[in-house]
Amino acid sequence: MQQGEGTEAQVTWEDQQNINKFGRLNNRFHELEEEIKLAKEANESLEDAGNELILSDEDVVRFQVGEIFTHMPKDEVESRLETMKEEADKKLERLEEEKESILAQMTELKKILYGKFKDAINLEED
Repeated sequence: MQQGEGTEAQVTWEDQQNINKFGRLNNRFHELEEEIKLAKEANESLEDAGNELILSDEDVVRFQVGEIFTHMPKDEVESRLETMKEEADKKLERLEEEKESILAQMTELKKILYGKFKDAINLEED
């Protein structure tokens, strides 16, 4: 900083820990956004598969298990799809809850850090 621009706050060990924690939370926040996007796409795919299964008039359908397709009774595929949808919904809900928790922690750290450093620190995304 140039002379006369304002006072410089000393960065304590605790301040540095808060800055580092904010950085880790911010990284995890971005990872979660991507995971949530993928989970939503997976949910949509499962929903589409369920809709296609409803339209199918065959008693035995092909179902992908790992890298292969196997012929299975339609009723069994319906129950497996339902289970997969429930698991995907739970995962999405867990990810959303974690994202909200991280946002709350980041907001609290912003208050602390902006309270001490004011304009000398930038915690906002560009």
